[in-house]
Amino acid sequence: MKKLLPHAIIVLVFIVISVGYFTPVLQGKKIFQSDIVWFNGMAKEQRDFIKKTGEEPYWTNSAFGGMPTYQLGANYPHDYIKKLDRIIRFLPRPADYLFLYFIGFYILLLVLKIDYKLAFLGALAFGFSTYLIIIIGVGHNAKAHAIGYFPIILAGILLAFRQKYITGFLLTAFGMALEISANHIQMTYYLMLLVLAMGVVYAIEAVKEKEIPRFLKTCGILVVAVVLAVLTNATNLMATKEYAAWSTRGTSELTINPDGSPKKDTDGLDKEYITQYSYGILETLDLFVPRLFGGSNHENLGEKSKTYDFLLKQGVPRVQALDFAESLPSYWGKQPGVAGPAYIGAVILFLFVMALFLVKGKAKRWLLAGVLLSLLLSWGKNFSLLTDLMIDYFPMYNKFRAVSSIQVILELCIPVLAILGLARFLDTSVPEAQKERALKWTAIITLGVVVLLFLGRGTFDFIGDRDEMIRQYYGNEIVDMIRADRKAMYGSDLLRTLIFIALSAGVLWFYLKGRLKYMYAVAGFTALVLFDLGGVAKRYVNKDDFVQAKAMDVPFQATPVDKEILKDTTYYRVYEPSQGLNGSRASYFHHSVGGYHAAKPGKLQELFQYQVVRNNMEVLNMLNVKYIIQKDNEGKLYPARNPDAAGNAWFVKKLTPVNNADAEMNALDSLNIKNEAVFDHSKFKGGNAVYDLSPGASISLVEYKPNFLKYVSDNPNDGLAVFSEMYYPHGWKAMIDGKEVPFFRVNYTLRGMQVPAGKHTIEFRFKPEVVEKGSTIALAGNIILGLLLLGGIFLGKKRGEKVRG
Repeated sequence: MKKLLPHAIIVLVFIVISVGYFTPVLQGKKIFQSDIVWFNGMAKEQRDFIKKTGEEPYWTNSAFGGMPTYQLGANYPHDYIKKLDRIIRFLPRPADYLFLYFIGFYILLLVLKIDYKLAFLGALAFGFSTYLIIIIGVGHNAKAHAIGYFPIILAGILLAFRQKYITGFLLTAFGMALEISANHIQMTYYLMLLVLAMGVVYAIEAVKEKEIPRFLKTCGILVVAVVLAVLTNATNLMATKEYAAWSTRGTSELTINPDGSPKKDTDGLDKEYITQYSYGILETLDLFVPRLFGGSNHENLGEKSKTYDFLLKQGVPRVQALDFAESLPSYWGKQPGVAGPAYIGAVILFLFVMALFLVKGKAKRWLLAGVLLSLLLSWGKNFSLLTDLMIDYFPMYNKFRAVSSIQVILELCIPVLAILGLARFLDTSVPEAQKERALKWTAIITLGVVVLLFLGRGTFDFIGDRDEMIRQYYGNEIVDMIRADRKAMYGSDLLRTLIFIALSAGVLWFYLKGRLKYMYAVAGFTALVLFDLGGVAKRYVNKDDFVQAKAMDVPFQATPVDKEILKDTTYYRVYEPSQGLNGSRASYFHHSVGGYHAAKPGKLQELFQYQVVRNNMEVLNMLNVKYIIQKDNEGKLYPARNPDAAGNAWFVKKLTPVNNADAEMNALDSLNIKNEAVFDHSKFKGGNAVYDLSPGASISLVEYKPNFLKYVSDNPNDGLAVFSEMYYPHGWKAMIDGKEVPFFRVNYTLRGMQVPAGKHTIEFRFKPEVVEKGSTIALAGNIILGLLLLGGIFLGKKRGEKVRG
């Protein structure tokens, strides 16, 4: 109990700090997260259906014309890992993510044999890293969730390499299972890059020490742990893989661009799209000086800004001037936009540099490898030699965008190495001369960087990419004032960093000279880290970001336009051109062709790129877009009714085969969708067919659920029915009068079906096989993992090995 008591106290402190930082959660408020607002818009139909029926639909028609809900928080049978995760993250959101940051990093440092007091300090440094706080603020919850489990997996791997096989295996298996359950594959992929770097370091060491068999044994144990983690998440992984191939992350069937030029053959995202968010090489210094490049696109300088003073002098009302100054476009880096700098902290970077002189061994090598790898890859198109190599040849690298986000790896590695360095400095067994030399050179290097940045400030123009647009709207003088504010931030934050360097060096110097005891030195650095990182984090995420819970639970209010459309109780779709495919406001109230997701349905995205942007109304007609939310001459929104919307289903006179997807897309240029349909006969069997279409032939939708559609048809002749529903090749089953029948893709995105003459009932049911198969595998994986946990505890006690996890 004496050994456990300090850790229990620290866990309680983590809880207090997590809730304390996000104090409004105690008042029942919720943090306003823009991404979650859009997510809630897309998930409304799914949630309403679950609330009404208790059944998971796995499909929604409220976004992108219809898509699986696998990436919208779908719940699967036997997902016990998700239940475990909810127990771990018991605090109200977003305090739960901050707590996860703290506890995971604390465990990792304990495994690295760091004193619990320094481990506590390190956990605070990691948790309050500015980027990790910012992603919570904007609503990148899955990303924060996945990052929170990084340290636990690393801790398990390290234990395994230390021959703590039982503990290492269990911690890795559970950590990896929780990591996968967080459902942010890009972050998990980046973690695997770090693990690969770690593996290379340990492999080299094994060769040197002639311990290859032990290395291979450890790798084998870890592979089994990962396999078990995968099995417990089989449903999620299998469903994600299935959907990914159909989404914009999959391989396009088209070989031509919208302008007719040849399309580069690729099975991933476009290179320009992947590297759109590339970290500037000089912008890397934001890790050390927070607002070197202006901070964010909406920096809050308030009444302290030169822009505010200028606007007041120009006669602008105080409220308007303050509103502008509280959302100043101060960022002047080359990324399209940032919510804040990826600041790691002047104090932590000071300790990191010192660690380079003091720390030896494998830990230093793999941590440093992780830092360098993530830094170089985060530069993206600014270091195209490495980036292009990874995109073209490294497996799956071309599936992920925003390469700058790989900096999450260095944001993990730098604090770890910094705390290892501090631990070495505070270790009385390390020679004083070695410490003094390390402190001297660390001070010279860090202060030298600050001095160079101060002397070199005249070489920067402080001009942002959006300044020309601002100039057109507000004039030259306002842009000059914004540049003046950028220069002021540059200087003030340089001074800030200088002060924290001096204080850090001072604490270490006084400790070295015996004027500070160990506890006071640790307490001093704890205070410095909290003031340093906490102060910057509060600039971007604070109590002002919280709103009443209803504002997040009900993020959109029906407008008069929505209310007018909702008077129509039939089944149709709505299109809001002002949002296009990148907004889910309409999805909250209607079945929409728009939405908000990083992996949109690929075919629909291409329909818009190749047809809708050319004002091909026939494409909107075949998607049954009955209402288009438009603006009149006075800028007022109104619901324009589309009289040509094709309806839920219709019979056509002709079915025309084409040779490939390119021809199918091109055919839509002039296709009369109410009379003709086209299909790619290279993928679906069949040839040219002409149908005798009686004027009285009809097909209508009589029952609707997200995962169930029921039609009745009446046609004196055999016919070809086209349904205004997205063709998804997995999970949908079609039946005519209770008998399963085939259907195929027509018009590049829709469903087509041969319907025999007479009166019939046609049904579509979505019962994804991937969920059934995956759930069975997940159940087996959970049972095996549970039995191994019990066996591990028994063996661990028997062998005297303490099992943590």
